[in-house]
Amino acid sequence: MVRLTRLLTTKATARALLTLVLGVIGTLALAAMAGAAEPKPWELGFQPPATPVKDRLTAFHDYLLLPIITVIAVFVLVLLGIAMFRFSHRRHPVPTRTSHNTVIEMLWTVVPVLILIIIAIPSFKLMYYMDTVPNPEMTIKVTGHQWYWSYEYPDQGGLAFDSNIIPDDQLKPGQKRLLDVDNPLVVPENTTIRVLVTGTDVIHSWFVPSFGVQEYAIVGRLNESWMKIEHAGTYYGQCNQICGLNHAFMPIEVEAVSKDAFQHWLVDAKKKFARHDDGAGAVRVAAVLDPPDATSLASTGN
Repeated sequence: MVRLTRLLTTKATARALLTLVLGVIGTLALAAMAGAAEPKPWELGFQPPATPVKDRLTAFHDYLLLPIITVIAVFVLVLLGIAMFRFSHRRHPVPTRTSHNTVIEMLWTVVPVLILIIIAIPSFKLMYYMDTVPNPEMTIKVTGHQWYWSYEYPDQGGLAFDSNIIPDDQLKPGQKRLLDVDNPLVVPENTTIRVLVTGTDVIHSWFVPSFGVQEYAIVGRLNESWMKIEHAGTYYGQCNQICGLNHAFMPIEVEAVSKDAFQHWLVDAKKKFARHDDGAGAVRVAAVLDPPDATSLASTGN
């Protein structure tokens, strides 16, 4: 009876451990496969890459980080299972008095160092690639405000406009709550674009997951990044640096179009935004968000 109880307990524990291991592997696999050009409920993985930078970031994660993390997780779980079975109270009522093991101590020092080196070498190469703008064909300046974005096209005669969230009561069918804006950033596809990011009040962060671009918008500083969107479409991002009361209400919408369509858009945009008012953004934010404290903050510029 005692042997049968031990056997059943061992099998139940083994099944539980196997379920846990398979659950970890399944979760990691789903995280690698999940993705969209916009945030999705219960999304675990990256959004699909739309630029060379994001291609490399995704490859770095899927083909290096994810396998290493999976192997380490499974290895630790197996060790935990061995420790539970082999060194249980029933098998070893008297605890071992082993104080150290030189070989094991060397292994758990050298192996993590080697793993970190394996991760660091491609990581530094990727960081250098992200920070080096390869012969930009056009430049866009992004300015963060409380709580909206301004875009400027220095190569197009200083074309500039504000981009504000569309309030819930003004959303049209098909538009996305907390993501769609009144004036999206429009850029041509397959064009190397230098992105200059700055701020006017507090620290913001211009972040578009599908581009692999995240740059802080800091007052008095001009941070530089770049993107080359490979596929036409609409891409969404958000300010991911807490910047005050209405931080959650300053989304980013980027429309990538063909080069011909972009030229047509420029003609219309120069007419539409000919009278650009720098103060209009703050007034619109107050009207969109509507709480009294938000209105007072927007009107005073604090």
